[in-house]
Amino acid sequence: MSPAAALDRAALVVDGLTTALTRLRRARLLHPRGRSFTGEVTVWGLPGPPTGVPLLDRPGRYPAVVRLSKGVPTPDGWPDVLGLGVRVRHGADRPFDLLVSSAGAAPVLRHVPLPRRRVAGTYTTVMPYRAGRRRLFLAALADPESVDLGRDLAEVTAAARSDAPRLVLAVASAVGPWRPFGQVSIGTQVGAREDAALAFDPIGNLPPGLRAVGPLAWLRQVTYRASQRTRGAAPTSGRVSPGARSG
Repeated sequence: MSPAAALDRAALVVDGLTTALTRLRRARLLHPRGRSFTGEVTVWGLPGPPTGVPLLDRPGRYPAVVRLSKGVPTPDGWPDVLGLGVRVRHGADRPFDLLVSSAGAAPVLRHVPLPRRRVAGTYTTVMPYRAGRRRLFLAALADPESVDLGRDLAEVTAAARSDAPRLVLAVASAVGPWRPFGQVSIGTQVGAREDAALAFDPIGNLPPGLRAVGPLAWLRQVTYRASQRTRGAAPTSGRVSPGARSG
């Protein structure tokens, strides 16, 4: 069997398993419990050598949708692999879907999902990207000057009502330090229907100059598309207006 044929067969197996589990759960296969909010991404511009990705290198301000979620999910207050999804509307045909999971900040841990209790902390893309010849990881880091996001989704919602919580956006090489280039602000919670319709595509919805690479990128592409197809969501859905409110 050729490598291409083996890969196609593996994709069929993963697709079938994902479809069955999504039907059984009747929700997202991954990170089913979450809350979505309007938001804004502010890019300050990257100090030092540019990445070659204009969206990361050049200052700008963009509307966004932000989703915070629990991975398994465990009961409130228990450790879990937490997720953060940010859909950035940057004027291109497709948005930029940034998906990051709770992980370690150190080079040896930034590609390993790690459970934790507190919502604020280090989130990384886990999988690497390529920008030209560079191998990059993206992250959302705790902002020490922001209101605390608490330990569960209810506390996140309360924090968003009282203030505009923020997380710092950063980029790093596989072994280099994190370099902050912007922030994401969390605004008003949107309704359950809008949250259910939101469907991220972390492989296809990328800005010019950035591409996902590696086995995890392949696995994410297959599982996300199968799960979204099964629950009737499209990876460009979830267009939340800035004035949307929960209801």
